[in-house]
Parts: sequence; C-alpha cells; structure tokens
Amino acid sequence: MNEILNLHEPLKKYFGFDSFKNNQEAIIRSLLEGKNVFVLMPTGGGKSLCYQLPSLLMEGTAIVISPLIALMKNQVDAIRQTSEEDRVAHFINSSLNKAAIDQVKADVVSGKTKLLYVAPESLTKEENVEFLRSIKISFYAVDEAHCISEWGHDFRPEYRKIRPIINQIGNAPVIALTATATDKVRIDIKKSLGILDAAEFKSSFNRPNLYYEVRPKTKDIDKEIIKFIKQRPGKSGIIYCLSRKKVEELAEVLRTNDIKAEAYHAGMDSATRSKTQDDFLMEKIDVIVATIAFGMGIDKPDVRFVIHYDIPKSLEGYYQETGRAGRDGGEGKCIAFYSYKDLLKLEKFMEGKPVAEQDIGRQLLKETAAYAESSVCRRKLLLHYFGEEYPKENCGNCDNCLNPKKQVEASNYLCKVLEVIIATKENFRDDYIKDILIGRATDEVCAHKHNDLEEFGCGDDVSEKIWYAVIRQALIAGYLKKDVDNYGVLKVTDKGRNFLDEPVSFKIVEDRDFDEEEIAVPPQSGAACTVDPALYQMLKDLRKRMSKDLEVPPYVIFQDASLEAMATIYPQTIEELQNIPGVGAGKAKRYGAEFCKLIKRHCEENEIERPEDLRIRTVPNKSKIKVSIIHSIDRKVALDDIAVAKGIEFDELLDEIEAIVYAGTKINIDYFIDDVMDEDHVSDIYQYFKESETDDLSAAIDELGNDYTEEEIRLVRIKFISEMAN
Repeated sequence: MNEILNLHEPLKKYFGFDSFKNNQEAIIRSLLEGKNVFVLMPTGGGKSLCYQLPSLLMEGTAIVISPLIALMKNQVDAIRQTSEEDRVAHFINSSLNKAAIDQVKADVVSGKTKLLYVAPESLTKEENVEFLRSIKISFYAVDEAHCISEWGHDFRPEYRKIRPIINQIGNAPVIALTATATDKVRIDIKKSLGILDAAEFKSSFNRPNLYYEVRPKTKDIDKEIIKFIKQRPGKSGIIYCLSRKKVEELAEVLRTNDIKAEAYHAGMDSATRSKTQDDFLMEKIDVIVATIAFGMGIDKPDVRFVIHYDIPKSLEGYYQETGRAGRDGGEGKCIAFYSYKDLLKLEKFMEGKPVAEQDIGRQLLKETAAYAESSVCRRKLLLHYFGEEYPKENCGNCDNCLNPKKQVEASNYLCKVLEVIIATKENFRDDYIKDILIGRATDEVCAHKHNDLEEFGCGDDVSEKIWYAVIRQALIAGYLKKDVDNYGVLKVTDKGRNFLDEPVSFKIVEDRDFDEEEIAVPPQSGAACTVDPALYQMLKDLRKRMSKDLEVPPYVIFQDASLEAMATIYPQTIEELQNIPGVGAGKAKRYGAEFCKLIKRHCEENEIERPEDLRIRTVPNKSKIKVSIIHSIDRKVALDDIAVAKGIEFDELLDEIEAIVYAGTKINIDYFIDDVMDEDHVSDIYQYFKESETDDLSAAIDELGNDYTEEEIRLVRIKFISEMAN
C-alpha cells in the first residue's frame, strides 16, 4: 500500500492528478524496474504520462524520440508547467541553432534536464551520438512507434535506424508507445526495436462515445458538409482531405458560407500553421480543413466532429484521425465519404513506387474499402482490425447498427470457403480464394493447377460481392484469420475446422452497394430531395409554362437540380438566385424574376422562415483554365488543340466547356463544329434537343442511335445550351 502511495504522491505533486488512468501505473512500475515496455493506448488515453512521470523519478535523462517538431515544442511546454525549473525538459531538432543546442547540452550535463526530446534525424547525427554517449540515460521512449513499420499508417524510414543508434549510444530500457497498431505492426515494432521481451500493455480501442458513419460521396458533398456544420453552430471539428488543393478550396467554400474555417497542410509556412493551430485551440476558428499533417499531439478535448472528405489510405490512419473527436468523453461524430472512384485514384498514386510498397499499400486500401462497404457494426469491424473482440452484435452508435440490414443464412457458403482455403494449402489471399470459388481460371490459378481442383467453381452461382462478405464476416467471427508474417494470406482457425465437422448457423449481412451509379448522382432526386415538395412542383409548372411561351425545352431554363435547390433554399432575389448550383448571372437575369416572385409569395402565404443554414453559397469560379478556354474559343483555336495545350483529354475539355455554358456564359464553337461535323448531323442533333424533355446524354445516345458519336452529341448540346439558354 505504501508503495502505491509513493507513486500517487509524485503524480499529485507534478501533474495534479489523484489517480492513474487505464494501465498507466503498471506501465510506469515496469519501466522503473528496468524492463522494456510496449504500450498500445488509443488517443486520449494518457500515453505521455507513462514516460514523463518515470523520467522525473529516475536517475539520468530520458531520451524521447518523437517525429514532429511542433509536437515536441508542445510537450516540452507542457512538462515545464509541472516544474519550477524550465530546464527540466528540452528538445534538439533542426529548428535550433548551434548556440541553442550548446545550451541544451549544458543543461543536460548539469543534471537539470530529465526529458530530452529528439527527432529521429537528429539522433543519427554523429555529434549528437557522441554527446549522448557521455551522459547517463535513464531510458529511451519511442513515441508514435507505428512510424517504424512499413505496415503502419505513417511509415518513416529513419525510425528503422533507432535500434542501431541505441546500440551505439549505450543500452537502457526502451518504452515504445503508439495509439494504433494491428498485430502485424505490433510485432514489426518490437522486432525492429529489439524488444521482443517487452512487457506489453494494451488498452481497449473501443471509444463508445464516437459515432461512425460512411456516406456515399456524391456531387453534393460540399453542400452536405455545410449543412452538417451549420446544424452544429460553434462546435469544433476537423475535416481531412487527401490533397492540399482540395484543403484550400473547401476551406474557402466554408468561409464563403459564414463558417469560421482555415486550411492546414505541410505546404504552408510554419508560422501560418502554428497560428492556425493556436486559433483552433483558442476557439477563434471552429473548423480546420487539413491533410493528415494536422492532428498528431493536438490536445483539444472537445473536437465534436471529424469528417473524412476522402477515404483514408489505411484503417489505422482512419482510427487515429477519428480518435481526435470527443476526447473528453462527450459527443464525437465521425463521418467518412466513400466512392469507389477515390479508391482507384489512390491505387493510381502508388504506381511508380517499389513493388513491395505497392503491395502493402493495396492491402491496406483493401481493408479500408472493406470497412466502408460492409454492413456489419463499424465498431466491431474497427476493433477486430486491431485484434480486439467486440462482444455485442449491435453497438447502437454507428450507421449500420442504427439501420440494420436483414441477415441471411450462409453456413453453406462458409463451408465452401473453408474447403477451398484448405484445398489450396492455406497459402492465398481472399482475391485468389474468390477466383477458385467462382471458377475463374486466371494465369495464377492455372500456374498452381488449382483449376483442376474438385472445389474449382463450386460457388459459381454466387456473386463476388457475397463471397467477399462471407470471408470478411468469417474473419470477424473467428473461423478464419490472416497470417501475420505473410499479411492477407487466409488461415483456417480451430474454430473453422470444428465448423466443418459440425456446421452451425452462420448469418451474414450483404455489403453496401457503393457502385459508380450511386456515387455519380445523389441517392434521391426530384421532390424527395427538397425541403418543400409543393414548391418544387409549382416551380416545375412555372418552368413548363415559360418553356411553352419561349419555345425552348424546360431544362434550357433551369435544370431539375437547380429547382430542387430553390425548393430547399428559397432564394427571393436575383443575387440569391445566383448562389443556386447551375444558375449563372446571365440565367438569373434572363429567367429569374418570375421564379423569385413565386418563391417569395409561397413563403409569405405559408409563413415560411427561410433556413439560413441551408442557404449554401458557392465560391465564384476563379478557375484560370476556364477563363483561358473562353479566350482560346474567342480566338477560334481548334478545340483539340486547346486540349493538347492544356494537357488534358478531349472529353475533359468538353466537361470544362459544359460547365461554362451551364453556368450561363455564352460561347460560340460553330467554327469548330463546322470544321469537324456534317451539317445534316448538326441539324438532326440540334432538333432532337429542341424537342426533347431532357438534356441527358445517355437518353440522347439511345434516341439518336449509332449514327452519331458521343462527342458529336456533346458538341451540339454545348451549341444548343449556349444559344438557347444563355
């Protein structure tokens, strides 16, 4: 009892806490006893204290190896608050000049410094190695230890050099700490640091207060995000995007809609980044739009939402980033937007990297896709990924549990999966097993002569999607496991072998359908999407009357999507109408007055208060490429030459030109059409659009038949919209 009091006294003295959290006390005792220690503790669990407190109690200086300069400064500032002596903690990294480094070394030698933070790059410098050999080191702490593993979500090659450097400097206990690590990463960390004998402490990864949801990524994603934030005024949130360009664009869109938001990415200068970070902590801004450069070590307890604009490259990264929400135990909404196209884009980014790295990247992406597409409890999936079992079937705090799908009996399917894995000697990944099941004789299958197996094609009556769902859910249920050394290779567990001998009920839920059709358009259209279906119908009737009077098709005046937005946002002036998607200044002036009058009258008669939070304003399009295209067309440059000059495909150029004319800008491409198309073809296509109720491209292709190419139809549609609508 006295021994426990001894640790509680310094805890209270230095940190002001009355009791330890999770495994903190046991971790600290192990380190004080001179043992190597491995700590797996989710974000907000109190990892820093596990090395800060023992460093103050032990003889010598603790060396803390940390990857981020900004994080070091924050931690040094924090530990200095616990002591009357500023020299208790220092850091050495590339931000310090020689005089500052000499001062740090003098403080260490004097015995005043108990914690020395070092970047891994600084640790390898010869002069630093020589200096550290001359002092008493209490222990080494390797923070963010997942950076050591190629299978971790933030691999840093310099972390691989830590053990050899420790051997050069001098042996002392090592404590490795990380907030996210699968079994594969955990073993990799311990091997690389030479601490396979480490006392291991693993806290639960379950964060019951976090709500997880995956939404299809549609063209209305910005609008969805703005509505989501506006419904939570004054609440703090982080939005993660993969590209710096998107970070800056989205931050501007949010600010245009009166949301206090700033961008944050590694391409900005450090002063701007520091100011943005401080403004977020001090609540001068509500939302940070960032690449993954933001967040490591950010100790803000009341982040209420984390949105992933793009699906992350790994589930570890996703868990780490969502873990920044609700660290105080309060509300934390974690929304991820997912599209299959984004997945293909990420795979494309890997091209050119070493083959081994590409393979790892694809495996990690596959896990993320499985998480996004699955209809199983998201908490169960995440915890399983980190080697933890979640006993409940329904967590009650994720989209899949709040909207459960019907379960179907799949014990027969599971038997087939287990039989195929055993027949192929448990040496292959899920893609290969699926190919055997459906009877696909790929080069690899034929090379192994597995197309001769009795089991080949035994599941050809079932879709690939179902087989993936069976395999994923069999892993969660413990009938299968993934090989740690050869990641992704499926092994049958003892439970799986028992199942084959005596099958029991095994129910699965089908994966969610994120096919490209669902992603390309919003899940609903027309009146179902609007706040006010009655107004939507009235706007359609007005459009129909005007189309008769003006002798143009209804869509030429405003497209359906624009009417939907009007019936949601209630614009009542020409200026407000220009904030509606697809309505440029020209269109608003030409057709808008009647629509604004109708909307105003409807609001007055029905005492409708316009929802300010739904009035989405768009950023004026300042795209240089669009302005440049308009100038080139004015100079009558051939469109295919414009595409070559801009370094884009011809169909991408047509996308840009369509965006220009649909926004209400008039352009004339007759010079190009006359040069490349037959006059009768132009006339026929033009007449079709004049008489058609829709400008939909696939409908035009179906109606006009094979006599015209898609490019010809698009060119004439551009001419038609420009002449009739603008």
